[in-house]
Amino acid sequence: MTGSVSGSYWKQVLADDMAVPTDRPLGDLTAELTRMLGDPDPVLRDGTAFPTLATWVSRGVYDDLLGGLGDGMAAGLSTGLGARGDDSVFRRSFSALVLGACVARDNQRPLVPGGKILEWGDRLATWLLREEDLRGFVPGKGWAHAVAHGADSLGTLACSPHLHTPELTVLLDVVADRLLQPTTTSWGSGEPDRLALAVVQVLRRDLVPFSVVEPWVNRIAAAATHGPGEDADPYARSANPEAFLRAFYLQLAIGPRPPAVRSDLLLVLVEALRRSNPWTLAPDAH
Repeated sequence: MTGSVSGSYWKQVLADDMAVPTDRPLGDLTAELTRMLGDPDPVLRDGTAFPTLATWVSRGVYDDLLGGLGDGMAAGLSTGLGARGDDSVFRRSFSALVLGACVARDNQRPLVPGGKILEWGDRLATWLLREEDLRGFVPGKGWAHAVAHGADSLGTLACSPHLHTPELTVLLDVVADRLLQPTTTSWGSGEPDRLALAVVQVLRRDLVPFSVVEPWVNRIAAAATHGPGEDADPYARSANPEAFLRAFYLQLAIGPRPPAVRSDLLLVLVEALRRSNPWTLAPDAH
């Protein structure tokens, strides 16, 4: 099916409130939508393929096929992994979103074995930590947004009844490891806020004790703090951890449904922010 024919076909699907077409097998439709997830045209990828797949998942179209669909999306996470600046990021990033939709459907009603959810979580975490293409918005091609999409799916995963204290602790470590990786890309497209929300979703389970969360915050705060006499631009290392700490504080301070550790954690975050911003936030800064 050519791109123009494909575009007109799916435009009609969208016009029909994303009802599943009856003129073609679901497997063929799914294969085409999956290919479109990697299309550099944002109308096909972000405006058509992703919302159609996510809607069909949420409506139960894939309830008997959820394991296979999720496996296909997990496989998409490794397509071109390690590349930077090419179009392969779209397939990885949007596969992560659809995989999150599969997990969200299982969160609503158990459809796949718990081991499968944990396997998808492993694949998601491995991809997010190895992803090299950290672009947000790509002119002419729309959102790549791998870190934001990965964060969204981690947050959905955190809500799964199949994850308990050990697995939730691992999710926190994945976020910290991603934040602490050396990068020349300072995230400016909402990634810190999306990562912070994922962490809040972990903490809302009230299964990870404060004794684990406090050193976790301090590990990130250490990376956000500038040392004297650094040879390189310290913000190249500290900008993303700093932005995350601010976003995390904001989520806990004014966000809905605060976790049980909120009050103690806010105190830790205040100290962490003062340490990482001594020239503006320390008691004697002014």
